[in-house]
Amino acid sequence: MKKIFIFAFVFFLFLLSALAWASWQTHRPLPLMRTEVMELPQGSGTRALAAYLEESGLFEHPLLVRLIVRYYGVGAQLKAGEYELKPGMSFKDVLDLLVSGKVVLHKIRLPEGKTTAQLLEIIVAEPLLTGELPDDIKEGSLMPETYTFHKGAKRSEIVKHAQNAMKKALKRVWKYRDSNLPLKDKQELLILASIIEKETALAQERAKVASVFVNRLNKGMLLQTDPTVIYALTQGKGNLERSLKHQDLSVDSPFNTYKYVGLPPAPICNPSLASLEAAAHPENTPYLYFVANGEGGHNFSTSLKEHNKNIKYWLQKKR
Repeated sequence: MKKIFIFAFVFFLFLLSALAWASWQTHRPLPLMRTEVMELPQGSGTRALAAYLEESGLFEHPLLVRLIVRYYGVGAQLKAGEYELKPGMSFKDVLDLLVSGKVVLHKIRLPEGKTTAQLLEIIVAEPLLTGELPDDIKEGSLMPETYTFHKGAKRSEIVKHAQNAMKKALKRVWKYRDSNLPLKDKQELLILASIIEKETALAQERAKVASVFVNRLNKGMLLQTDPTVIYALTQGKGNLERSLKHQDLSVDSPFNTYKYVGLPPAPICNPSLASLEAAAHPENTPYLYFVANGEGGHNFSTSLKEHNKNIKYWLQKKR
């Protein structure tokens, strides 16, 4: 009887020691010298986690990993993805992170002023995204922004986020637009914003450029904006890769604003929020013309005579 008691006592001490050791292993800081990213593949679970920790030298007891996961009952709650492990984290912290699903987020930037075809090329080229693009993505329907995503996210999700962002921004901007604009709907505002986007990169000029086109629309004048001709020539597939020539201005296309009065039938790029705001709130100016000033901006004028002087000045600066 005494031997049984001694055996039981020793076993109890051993069990207590084992539990204490397991608890220490669970809560001690892992030997992380710097932040690193751990990936738990889709469809994997506890065994993959144990293998990664063992191979990386962070936790050398794969059996204990499985026992701890079972003890906390989170085996079915581990979410696949990339996770950022930081110095000072314990195995329990890692488990909590995997259960939370707070995966590493990557960024993709969709620059303003690009055509839809160009933005889709950027999305397709991102190797961390998966899947095909949706069909029939309209010109001007993507909001240029920086979007975050997790590794393995679908390309269609990025497109949907960009489309929803543009719809939301356009709806708000149209709602609070100036009341006297010669625009019949928010689609026309989007078209005008796309032209403004291509005409100037200077924030302080956008509303002034908008005023020129609004003044021309009010007078029934041709808009005569080069970016629309370039779009007619390239069909939005890319850059023209050469200077616009005088004969290009006679191309027969509804996008040629040297030939057809009014706005083109669709946007010529995906404009920024700033250009949408400029189209909705143009400056109150008498200007009907503008031309590059050779210094990154433009000179604005009210008459063709003054405009021709500005063109002459620009040509001199080019030389």
